[in-house]
Amino acid sequence: MLIAEKLADQLRKQLQVDCENISQQTQESIIKWLLGKDLQRYETLVPNQLAIAQQAIDYRYRILRHRYLGVGPERAYKNLMTRLGSLVMLRNKIKTWVALSRDRQRAVVDVLQEVIQELLQSDRYLQEQIGWIRECTEDSRLRNALLLTSTEEYCMRPIRNQPLLLYRFVNYLRRSQRGGITQVPTGDLVRLVSEEIVPEEADNPLSLLDNQAIAQYQETQEWEEKQAARIAVKKEFETYLANNIDSVASEWLRLYLQGRSQEEIARALNKPIKEIYRLREKISYHAIKVFALKVQPEIVSTWLETSLSEHRLGLTPSQWQEYWDGLTPEQRRLLDKLTAGKTLEAVAQDLNLKTNQVMGEWSKLYLAAQEKRNAS
Repeated sequence: MLIAEKLADQLRKQLQVDCENISQQTQESIIKWLLGKDLQRYETLVPNQLAIAQQAIDYRYRILRHRYLGVGPERAYKNLMTRLGSLVMLRNKIKTWVALSRDRQRAVVDVLQEVIQELLQSDRYLQEQIGWIRECTEDSRLRNALLLTSTEEYCMRPIRNQPLLLYRFVNYLRRSQRGGITQVPTGDLVRLVSEEIVPEEADNPLSLLDNQAIAQYQETQEWEEKQAARIAVKKEFETYLANNIDSVASEWLRLYLQGRSQEEIARALNKPIKEIYRLREKISYHAIKVFALKVQPEIVSTWLETSLSEHRLGLTPSQWQEYWDGLTPEQRRLLDKLTAGKTLEAVAQDLNLKTNQVMGEWSKLYLAAQEKRNAS
């Protein structure tokens, strides 16, 4: 059997487990897209190259399944903007540029959308991907999901330890000419001026930039982003409670977030106070051990800034070192693999464990980090 056929069989089995509710035709379209046009290239790869190719396929599949497959177009596009906007260095560069440009009211997401739109229209690789996706499926919803997945994967590719999108943004700045020198007459000299000047009668330099205004603007933007993330988590959790417990639980959450006491909530819901306390414990369990760990871990960790790969579970450097020193070698291997972006299923396979065993161990590690955060 050809290597490409073996890979297709593995993907088919995985899709049947992970996405049993989608049609067989959709599954085959996804497999075709993941493997790519040139199937013969897999025959020429040496074992370590084939392992890298399989990791790349798994990486794209995880992006597709976690953020775009089966999600409405508007929500899927928002997921892309949230993921790319979470790149700290890129966000800071955009904020600085906006603060120094003529239009200081623009949000980070507006600039990011322009950069992505330009990429989709002019980047040769993404143009090829659009053509390939068109060959893989005629389903417009699936095409949209595959395109957003391709865009995220491409933008996140590391170039000199920085995501490719960062360099594309720099190129965008050079072309956009916003806030820069425009229509410079040829033949004239252009003087480059530092952002600081030193007056003749003083030794202290004066900044030409309003640093306080920039700092305030950045703080406002960060606050707005956190509020947007908080609202997104609240809506998702309300929906989760309504679907998995009942509508009373969703209503309890709404009242609780308004600052109501348990007695006030009991009167509003016309329930005995003991029942309300039991409901609170049940919701707390689902919030910490189910919703935040299994259902929507990415949006929760983004909102709380507690992701493993980007925020080290929300621990300070000293807390992280203390936390890390207290782990067993097996726990450290587990965290290393999760930090590298591997799924729980892949980690379980690597460590020769069952998925529920890995999930249980990860839950312990996550809750231990949360306890350390709360203790400080």
